[in-house]
Amino acid sequence: MDFGKLAGSLTTGMTTWGLIGGVLFSGVGFFALKHGRKHGLVKPVALGAALMLYPYFVSNTLLMYLVGAALTAAVFFPRD
Repeated sequence: MDFGKLAGSLTTGMTTWGLIGGVLFSGVGFFALKHGRKHGLVKPVALGAALMLYPYFVSNTLLMYLVGAALTAAVFFPRD
């Protein structure tokens, strides 16, 4: 088995900045989810789950940062 080919296929289409963005926004999402569950708030739970999951479906780095920034702003600046 050629592990070099396997590792390359696992990260196909992913850039370094894409990985950093995914980890960053997933971390923000984790803490939003944790905070929302602790206080019984639905909006932070939903936004936290969205922040943790969307990097798996977005491969364009610029789009990942734009969506992540919008979701993060929605977490920190709620419009109730």
